[in-house]
Amino acid sequence: MAFTLPALPYAFNALEPHIDARTMEIHHGKHHNAYVTNLNNAIAGKPEENLSIEEICKNISKYPIAVRNNGGGHYNHSLFWTVMAPNAGGAPTGALADAINAAFGTFDELKTKFNTAAAGRFGSGWAWLIKDSAGKLAITSTPNQDNPLMDVAEVKGTPILGLDVWEHAYYLNYQNRRPDYAAAFWNVVNWSEVAKRFAK
Repeated sequence: MAFTLPALPYAFNALEPHIDARTMEIHHGKHHNAYVTNLNNAIAGKPEENLSIEEICKNISKYPIAVRNNGGGHYNHSLFWTVMAPNAGGAPTGALADAINAAFGTFDELKTKFNTAAAGRFGSGWAWLIKDSAGKLAITSTPNQDNPLMDVAEVKGTPILGLDVWEHAYYLNYQNRRPDYAAAFWNVVNWSEVAKRFAK
């Protein structure tokens, strides 16, 4: 099998009260696990078994919809777990903070624009902070399990922060209050991981 479910880097309850343990358990163990299983089934015996998930995403238009949906689901969630951490939040520092100020004016303005992208994504999808090909930061959102690495994305770039706005990510705790979930997300953002992704 080409891909495996990555272990969560913290306990299911580690992000409470912002993201509840039961949601994390179902989200990681059922939803992400299903994307991995379905992706492996879709590429079994094909050359894609030897590619990285990033390479698959960058050429996603070549592949069937099962690879797009499940490959995107695997990439997106693998990033999502790492950009959150217990006892995190606060504000970014250093080169990342400078880039945020250059692109958005202030950190608060970044949060406002990101929350608007999260709340405004109709149906299921993701909100993203990306680094574009010029090295500048931008905010975008994608439908379903698409991401800005994909050659089909309207706005392309390398994701450094992503928020899952599928209902399965927040409904047990927040019901239809997606903006409340997006606001709570800032309490668990792992800025050291985001800064690492920005520096790459």
